Amino acid sequence: MAVSILVGTVLLVYFDRHGYVDNNDPTRQVSFVDAIYYTTVTLSTTGYGDIAPVSVEARLVNAFIITPARIAFLVLLIGTTLEVLASQGREMLRVARWRKKMGNHVVVVGYGTKGRSAVETLVSNGQDKEQIVVVDTGSIALEDAHADGLAVVTGDATRRDVLRRAGVARADQVIITTDRDDSNVLATLTVRQLNPDAWIVSSVREHENAPLMKQSGADSVITSSDAVGRLLGLSSLSPTLGSVMEDLLTYGEGLEVAERELLVSEVGQPPQTLPDQVIAVVRDEKVYRYFDPVVTQLSRGDRLIVVRPARELPWAPRPGTHDEDFAADDA
Repeated sequence: MAVSILVGTVLLVYFDRHGYVDNNDPTRQVSFVDAIYYTTVTLSTTGYGDIAPVSVEARLVNAFIITPARIAFLVLLIGTTLEVLASQGREMLRVARWRKKMGNHVVVVGYGTKGRSAVETLVSNGQDKEQIVVVDTGSIALEDAHADGLAVVTGDATRRDVLRRAGVARADQVIITTDRDDSNVLATLTVRQLNPDAWIVSSVREHENAPLMKQSGADSVITSSDAVGRLLGLSSLSPTLGSVMEDLLTYGEGLEVAERELLVSEVGQPPQTLPDQVIAVVRDEKVYRYFDPVVTQLSRGDRLIVVRPARELPWAPRPGTHDEDFAADDA
């Protein structure tokens, strides 16, 4: 807009050049270069006075067109500068606030569709936004992360210095969701070298790259193409089954898959008798299906993988959300 004002004023002065005079050489006609010179010094309010409007038409144009254009030009420049400085100041404050709390946080590499969905799920489940850091190189992704109130580190996540700025060495979890499997593998290797204890979840596009991702240090690998392919196949074979699977993958409505602690009142019971639909039991960091003989009776310290309503309903209250005692607390 500022350039448009500048160009428009130059053309306006040049077309009305007969109404201007160069006081250094009154006999010389104002040229196009003179119009550029006059416009720049006038819009910047410098105004040397060596070129001046003398005709009535030129003075009216200066009074009613060029003067408002000068004000608009200055407002644009000053406003843009202040906006940039304010944005940088807000980001510096956000980063400074985040660095004070840095530790036990979540680093999300890649803020595309998968990265945004992962962050939404984390936040919906109680994760503090100030404990999430996004690493990305794309300007659009970074703008989206800023708009969502997240701390952002700009750069390539395969570089050590970028990951160090994101505080990977002190992170609890790292989610890697770039669109390239080779970048995901290299980022996983780098993260694992910087933080041997972090829980790393990484996505791969092709199933054949999943073992390589595991060898690189990922604790959990999600194959996006296989997952989408299975959902498409199930929806084709059984539209109702496909809708149920989509419901399970959609947060906030219908059904959800969740992990919860075992309650004291549930110790010693079979998984099939609990209010939630138990599909697996985590015992000693091993996952057992609900029908496995090892977990015929639930023990203290067990964690349950359940299918339950996404929202608590009057006829389906969520166990563990009404001040019940967890079995792990009394172990």
